[in-house]
Amino acid sequence: MGSIDQDISLGEAVNRFLAGLSPEERSSAQQEIYRFGRWFGLERAVAAITAAEVANYAERLSLSDTDYIRKLELVRILLVHAKQKGWSKTNLSTHLRAKKGKTKPRPLSGKNPLRQSLPETIFLTQQGYADLEAEIVALRGKSHNLIDEIRKAAADKDFRENVPLQAVREQRGYLEGRIAELEATLKSAATIDKEEKGALRVSIGDSVVLSDLDSSEELRYILVSPREVDPADGKISSASPIGQAVIGKEQGEIARVVAPVGNLRYQIKRIER
Repeated sequence: MGSIDQDISLGEAVNRFLAGLSPEERSSAQQEIYRFGRWFGLERAVAAITAAEVANYAERLSLSDTDYIRKLELVRILLVHAKQKGWSKTNLSTHLRAKKGKTKPRPLSGKNPLRQSLPETIFLTQQGYADLEAEIVALRGKSHNLIDEIRKAAADKDFRENVPLQAVREQRGYLEGRIAELEATLKSAATIDKEEKGALRVSIGDSVVLSDLDSSEELRYILVSPREVDPADGKISSASPIGQAVIGKEQGEIARVVAPVGNLRYQIKRIER
């Protein structure tokens, strides 16, 4: 029984893992889980994957995509599940670590840590820019409403034990911090002018239809800035491996993504704007 379980292919492991999730969880996780499977090869035995390969996968992902923490967590859950089911001899999830320094950039003296953590220029689609502006307006409204709640809570005579007052102040502090972050982002942002781009070259904001030349699977992605990534809507980062492979290419060209299993080849079937 154990030897049979340890011979299970990564593709079968992925399918069994996803089948055990709720429809909502499956919809959220399947894109990244299948990407992990294709990276190592769906026909490869789970037990043959090494700790070094898993660590390398985490390293490459963390260097290419700002959404890597969420993606690492999804794969980590899969690897823990694989160990529990006996498909893997060791718990490979312990080697799936984000690169140190990526989540907490070190501030330099005399610099604003918030601004320093942002790239000098952030490219956003017109819709992405408008969404951030709308979020700022909504957050300012919520913050203003909390002022009245603070006044009411502060009216309590037992000031030192005033838990509601502390909670409201913390909530308003969070909102003000988020507003400051969004305002800093907009100051550093440049929007993509769709009219200035080449007619048939992939750029940020485009919807791209790809054909996997090995499996004939057709994939559709919207290429966005790292700050606009939303896997549920098919929005992938221009800094992701696929994003880097297709950006700047014309319709009909072949994009190659280097993975341990070999080159993943995608033909750009259609570019939509």
